[in-house]
Amino acid sequence: MTYVVLDNVIKRYGKVLAVDKVSLTVNKGEFVVLLGPSGCGKTTTLRLIAGLEIPDEGRIYIDGVDVTYKEPAERDVAMVFQDYAIYPHMTVYQNIAFPLEVRKRKLRLSKKDIEERVMRIAKLLQIDHLLDRKASQLSGGQQQRVALARALVREPKVWLMDEPLSNLDALIRLQVRAELKRLQRDLGITAIYVTHDQVEALTLADRIAVMNAGRVVQFGTPREIYDAPRHVFVGTFVGNPPMNILRCRPSGDLMQCPGFTLRNPGVKNEVYFGIRPEYIEWSTKPVEGAVKGVVYVVEPIGSEYIINVKLDSEALIKVKTVREVTLQPGDEIYLVFDLKKAVLFDSETGAALSQ
Repeated sequence: MTYVVLDNVIKRYGKVLAVDKVSLTVNKGEFVVLLGPSGCGKTTTLRLIAGLEIPDEGRIYIDGVDVTYKEPAERDVAMVFQDYAIYPHMTVYQNIAFPLEVRKRKLRLSKKDIEERVMRIAKLLQIDHLLDRKASQLSGGQQQRVALARALVREPKVWLMDEPLSNLDALIRLQVRAELKRLQRDLGITAIYVTHDQVEALTLADRIAVMNAGRVVQFGTPREIYDAPRHVFVGTFVGNPPMNILRCRPSGDLMQCPGFTLRNPGVKNEVYFGIRPEYIEWSTKPVEGAVKGVVYVVEPIGSEYIINVKLDSEALIKVKTVREVTLQPGDEIYLVFDLKKAVLFDSETGAALSQ
């Protein structure tokens, strides 16, 4: 069921086009992530949904209602910010209960109703033992849970989150990320989440909207975004290490690429050949169909290795492997590409041509 709709939304700040004809459809109960680099328009898009900004063009709908010019309080959305924005002089209980206390007449809530809601959401977020503690006495991870609880206790139609985990330590971030996913599933709430962290996007999202320069470059499932990028930007932004990109030019029935040739699929202009580092097999001995290269440097990253390989004087390609690597810089290496996983992109527009 369609729940949140953005229809050709545009937002300008003077001469700066922050959001450029963004159209998105978010289904009820779906977890959608807006992913992109700083300045790409993802936070502005979230603020437009929340009603903190008004679009210059386009329409915004929530649960079938046009909310384009409605005030934030009329949209029944809850937002969690990067800096938590909780009240340090209040207890955890008072912070969580605050949005209910200020609207208890409108919501027709009794004191008991408020207590029950606060206790239920506090238990879900495992902070029920902290309810009497002042917010200023909490750790960063605990403060973030309080901010999440305060947003959810209202039982909003849409849960909006703007990089809520970016201020947390890495270990706490992993823990809270898992709790977020479980909580959203358990409550069945519609969530829209902003981040520049591709790992967060890939692990949390039902669908990801990859944004760049104010536009949605691709909107799809994490698997679609990762395995079938529709633009070279998506291939190079998502993935660690990112997709290898090599420039190839047509020459009759072949494509001339750095250190190797490919069958020409019918293109007439230069293209980018893209392949992810984990879709390349390697050997120290010649293999039929392999591409010869020279080891530039080996990067061990725990249980995996990143082998940087020079194919010619300019082209450098990365290979990701779980096999133990004893190679040294200057050693010859032979690479076999899984061409079923490779993607060709137009060198001018960046759009994917074929896979």
